[in-house]
Amino acid sequence: MKILLFGATGMVGQGVLRECLLAADVELVETVGRSATGQRHSKLREVVVADLFDLAAYSDKLSGFDACFFCLGVSSAGMTEEAYSRLTYDLTTEIAAKLVILNPAMTFIYVSGAGTDNSERGRSMWARVKGRTENVLLSMGFRTAYMFRPGLIVPLHGIKSKTKVYRILYLAMSPLLPLLRRAFPNQVVTTEELGLAMLLAARGKATKSVLETGDLRALLRS
Repeated sequence: MKILLFGATGMVGQGVLRECLLAADVELVETVGRSATGQRHSKLREVVVADLFDLAAYSDKLSGFDACFFCLGVSSAGMTEEAYSRLTYDLTTEIAAKLVILNPAMTFIYVSGAGTDNSERGRSMWARVKGRTENVLLSMGFRTAYMFRPGLIVPLHGIKSKTKVYRILYLAMSPLLPLLRRAFPNQVVTTEELGLAMLLAARGKATKSVLETGDLRALLRS
């Protein structure tokens, strides 16, 4: 497989990149982002762009891929709905619209979040925006599209969040994480498991278009 990965420098993206590079059936991983990953690997190709809203000059680098793993995301804390929508709905759907033209047989996997509201009418602003994003992606015409809705994501293999408050939170919670995973197995997933589940979905193993944490764990068991 040839995989296009957006958001490879974030916590989720780092974990997904690791599993892609380890997978025997992945021949190429191309990352697209505003900064380089700092990694070197024979399978890895990086495209660094100043503005992700302006990819017109990169069409030749965005073609010929079997799957796109879209791991870009921002916290809604302190943001207006307009600003959050711009970086969540607008950016994601604009990039996806380009990709579906360049790669009509592509599988598109979007990392959303537990609690996403695809009715688009709920009280939670971020959940409405994520739900609207999911709905558009599912209707775009990709060969297959999957919406991943993980709950608590535990970073493994030295991976850290780029957000300081999250790093502090994970550090404080680290002694409790094994207990949380046992107590709430359908609410907690690791970065490794998330990457492996994405690869399984790209291989056609997923049977649902929207996958909550419990569905991701069931996919891994299968």
